[in-house]
Amino acid sequence: MKKILTIITVLCFMVTVSFAQATRYVDEIFTDVTVSQHIYGQNYTIITVPTTGGAALQPLAMDFYEPTGDTETERPLVVLLHTGNFLPNPQNGSVSGTMKDSFIVEVANRLAKTGYVVAVADYRAGWNPLATSQEERAEGLIQAAYRGIQDTRTCVRYFKMDYATNSNSFGVDTSKITVFGQGTGGYISLGAATVDSYNQLLLPKFINSSGFPMVIESIHGDIYGTSYGIVPVGAGSPLDGDTISLPNHVGYSSEFQLCVNAGGALGDTSWLTAGDPAMISYQTTEDPFAPYTEGILIVPTTGDLIVNVQGAAVIQAKANALGNNDVMKGAWYNDPYTTAANAVNGGLEGLYPVHRPTWPNDTKEGAPWEWWNAAYWGQIDHPSCPTGTTTAQCNFHTINSINNPDMSKAKAMTYIDTIMGYFVPRACAVLDLPCSTVSTEPVLERETVQLMVAPNPASESVRFTSRSGKQILSIVLYDINGRLIQNHQNVNNTQFDMNRNGLTPGLYVAKVRFEDGISSQKIIFE
Repeated sequence: MKKILTIITVLCFMVTVSFAQATRYVDEIFTDVTVSQHIYGQNYTIITVPTTGGAALQPLAMDFYEPTGDTETERPLVVLLHTGNFLPNPQNGSVSGTMKDSFIVEVANRLAKTGYVVAVADYRAGWNPLATSQEERAEGLIQAAYRGIQDTRTCVRYFKMDYATNSNSFGVDTSKITVFGQGTGGYISLGAATVDSYNQLLLPKFINSSGFPMVIESIHGDIYGTSYGIVPVGAGSPLDGDTISLPNHVGYSSEFQLCVNAGGALGDTSWLTAGDPAMISYQTTEDPFAPYTEGILIVPTTGDLIVNVQGAAVIQAKANALGNNDVMKGAWYNDPYTTAANAVNGGLEGLYPVHRPTWPNDTKEGAPWEWWNAAYWGQIDHPSCPTGTTTAQCNFHTINSINNPDMSKAKAMTYIDTIMGYFVPRACAVLDLPCSTVSTEPVLERETVQLMVAPNPASESVRFTSRSGKQILSIVLYDINGRLIQNHQNVNNTQFDMNRNGLTPGLYVAKVRFEDGISSQKIIFE
């Protein structure tokens, strides 16, 4: 009996230690997630114009993810926005564009399992990508993005209203809100973080050839979605006299603390000003639709050119210059994802450039974190296919694989690991969460420890030498996506030879640990 009690005591201790090592908002400390459906507001959609000739009132829906059995009463909220080209699925010609997208569901579940609550929010779609002129297409798309910004802010206010009037039934800490958009959702999250005044929209590129703004407050409602918008009678539109904007949750703040963008772009960096939320951006450097630096937005559905926009590299440079990301810059991050990002982001805090190959026929990739059921979306008799459509029109899998030719769940999960790994410590810092992911271990410059790494580039092996006499304790090698590739512990010497061991050509990052800190070094294998 004594032996049994001893074993039970040891097991209990091990379980206690195991739980003590897990950190909320960092580790997946919950096993199950509860998902419930809610309506966070209502507004008028123009998607019904081709069928009914007018706008129609649309419930604004969300899926709310929370950790099952959680006893915490005030939790950070992530408003998660899907992609979709501002068109409904499947009319958007894509395998994605709903609240059930694989990427969206995976990220929502991961966040909830670490202790966040997540509102996967739908938003109004609708514009005419087949309009004959670029100006018409630009005007329609900009108005669609404007409605997305209004709806996102409506969702934020919904939770603040619930906190104030309904005893916080969702258990949200409304001072710790993140808006996280993927693809089209990234355009919305960036816009919601930066458009502080209607006057910011009165740029020449957003004025049509008749001299009118493409967005007019009295017609489209204010930038927050808290006023009526009515199309004047006699405007020469099918919407003459229609209400197309409805105020929601007036009197509550639309502010949030952190903006995350994965694959989107900003309408204009003049919108970005000091005091805007801290920003994190992920983007492939060869994104074929949203420029990594600056260029013309291209609609995936049609390939049409729309308007000049700025991508992640330009956005993050300005956010850093304005001091908006100082809360993240002031911390030491020694996680592998930060190390990998810093090897390629030019020192811009919050920027994670993703390098993907250019495929045959100059095909470029924009969203390696997406995946879908190829068998389902490749069916010619898929229920989404209207009668009379051709095989080419209906084969969604083939069309969408053009820009993700090696699509797989395993590949997508690797990139989602990277997205989450880079997000976690920054969210802890920006939202002031009780999660200790920011290392107190100093980051040492190579000159401080006189670290020599040669040859570099290398073909077979690399020699690390500490010419200062400081002993190298360990060396850990990561690829540019933050994945652990080699782990050399107990080096305890001033010199170490690291063999290539069959690694593919490319850029890697070595974290070299000394007694008084860590030094990072880029390694290239040819």
